[in-house]
This record gives sequence, C-alpha cells and structure tokens, in this order.
Amino acid sequence: MEINLGIDSADREEIATGLSKLLADSYTLYLKTHNFHWNVEGPMFNTLHLMFETQYTELALAVDEIAERIRALGVKAPGSYSAFAELTSVDEAQGDETAEEMIRQLALGQEAVVRTARAVFPAADEANDEPSADLLTQRMQVHEKNAWMLRSMLA
Repeated sequence: MEINLGIDSADREEIATGLSKLLADSYTLYLKTHNFHWNVEGPMFNTLHLMFETQYTELALAVDEIAERIRALGVKAPGSYSAFAELTSVDEAQGDETAEEMIRQLALGQEAVVRTARAVFPAADEANDEPSADLLTQRMQVHEKNAWMLRSMLA
C-alpha cells in the first residue's frame, strides 16, 4: 500500500536513514550503560549503579520509539548488532574501565547521540515532519541533560 503522509518519499527515506543512525547510537549506548551498571565498582558504586539503571531504562524505551517512527515513515528499522555496529558513532566498552572512565565514556556517548539527533533534525524540519522533529527534540533534551549530569560527576 502506498504511503501518503504528506512527506515526499525521498524525504521520508532521508529522515529514516538519520533516525536509523540515532537508533544505532541509542541502542549501543543502552548496551554500554547496562554493561557499566553491571560492572561498576568502587566507592561510588551505589550512586552509579542506580544512575546507570535509570539511564539504560530510559534508553530501552527510546529505542522502541525511534524504531516505531522509522516504521511509521515506511522504512524498515535496523535491528541487528551488525547493522548497529555499522551505523553507530558510539564506541563500545573494552571491559576494564574504572568507575571514572565509565562516567567519562557515557558522557561522551550521550553527547554523540545529541550530535546524531541534531544532524537529522534539519531534514525533518524541512519536510515538515513534526513527529520526527518532536522525537529528535525530546532525545536531544534527555541526552544533553544526561551528559551534563555525568560531566558534573567528573568536575
């Protein structure tokens, strides 16, 4: 069935491509944050364990919203580790990070997600794709705040 949302097919494809990168970044950051939640050690254990849990739980909900928006645009959402690895700008964890290094890496990851969301925003805005623009704005707000909170723990 043909899709007629009032957004040109090429524009929908461009927006979905950007959202696919956002999905890959978000999923990779989710996995990294969950990993750090499990493996953090040291005097800040309880604080970080809980903070990381809050962040990965929020990311788990976000990946579903992003993937569903891609599908609403009529494009298949990526959903494999290999696809995410190709698309993401978030580095994977090595497994030997200190608590401080975990905080630093997660702050960088949050900032990477913001940059990815910001990069696709003009395409959504120019196509008058308000639902995608709204999703991107919400994601930027969440990730900018998380990055700030993480950076504040390193000051």
